[in-house]
Amino acid sequence: MSKVVFIIATPNPSSRLNGITDYFHQELVNRGIDTDTISVTSLPAEDLILARWDSPAIAEANALVESADAVVIASPVYKASYSGILKTYLDLLPQKGLVDKIVAPVFIGGTIAHLLSIDYSLKPVLSAIGARNFISPIYATDNQVVRSQDHAAAFTLADELIDRLNRSIEELVSDLRLISR
Repeated sequence: MSKVVFIIATPNPSSRLNGITDYFHQELVNRGIDTDTISVTSLPAEDLILARWDSPAIAEANALVESADAVVIASPVYKASYSGILKTYLDLLPQKGLVDKIVAPVFIGGTIAHLLSIDYSLKPVLSAIGARNFISPIYATDNQVVRSQDHAAAFTLADELIDRLNRSIEELVSDLRLISR
C-alpha cells in the first residue's frame, strides 16, 4: 500500500492552509492511501532551532518521511517564500531524504503575486535534498479558502481550487500506482 506523508508548516493553528491539506488528506484516504502528518509546529522548537539531528522527535519525523512514497509539503507564503519553520525542518532532513519520493508542494498566500514562490524558493531547496519527481503544485490565495463562521477549523474551498486539487490528487495517485507495480 502506498503511503503519503504531509509536512505541514504553518505557525497558525487555524490557518486556511489546513482547509486545503484537510481536503487533500481526505481525498487520499477515500482512495485507500495510507497517510501520516508531520505538523512542524508540534516538533520541539529547541530541536529545530538548534538543529538537533539526534533528537528523538526529529528522528521520528524523519522516519515517517523515509517510509513514505510521496510527501505533501504545505506552507503559507511569507515575504515571497515559504515559512521559516518549514526551512528549520527541511534543514534536518537527511541529504538524500527526498530521493525517490513524489513531492506535492501546496502553498497559500494573500495574493497571486507570489505564485512563483514554489518554483523559486521551495523547489531549489527540495532538489538539494534529492527531490526530482514533482506533481503539479497547488498555490491558493486566501480568498479561495473561506473560514466557517460557526467553526474556526471548518473551511469552504472555492470550486476552482477544488478542481485544481482534484487534478493534482489524481496525478499523485497515478504516480503512486506506477511506482507500486
